[in-house]
Amino acid sequence: MGHSTKKLDLAGQRFGKLTVLRPAENLGGRTAWLCRCDCGRESVVPTSRLRSGHTRSCGCIKAGGPPKPTYIDGTSPEMLAAAKTARKNNTSGVPGVDWRASKGLWRAAICFKGRRYYLGGYARFEDAVHARKQAEALLHDRFLQELAQGPQRDCG
Repeated sequence: MGHSTKKLDLAGQRFGKLTVLRPAENLGGRTAWLCRCDCGRESVVPTSRLRSGHTRSCGCIKAGGPPKPTYIDGTSPEMLAAAKTARKNNTSGVPGVDWRASKGLWRAAICFKGRRYYLGGYARFEDAVHARKQAEALLHDRFLQELAQGPQRDCG
C-alpha cells in the first residue's frame, strides 16, 4: 500500500531577505519557489537552498561583501569620496596629479560621469594641484550638492 506525503508549503515564509510567494517550476528536477527579495526583485530558488540558508537574497547581498556602489548619470557618489584619496601608485600624493617625466611637467586630470578630463600640464606642482581642486569643486562637489538637494522643481 502506498503512503501519501504532504507536500511542503513554504508560501509566506521568510528566509533572510526573501519572502516565499508561491511554488515555481522545478529547477533541474528540484522543487523551487518564487521569492521576493526585500530589494523588490523576484527570483526562483530551490527548496534545499532556502532551507539550508545558502540563498538568503536575490543576489543583492553577498556574505561579507561590500555593498555595490550606486550610479547616477554614470557617476557613483561613493566613488567620488574615494576620488579625493590618492591611489597607492600615485607619485604626487594628490589624486589626479602626476609627474610626466617625458615632458618635464605635472599633469592634472579628473574623471567624471565616465570620462577623463585632462586639465593641463604645469611646470609648478602647486599649479597642477590648484587645477585639480578647482575641477573637483566644479564637477564633483556641485554634483554631490545637487544630489543632496534632490530634484529641482520649476514653480512656474
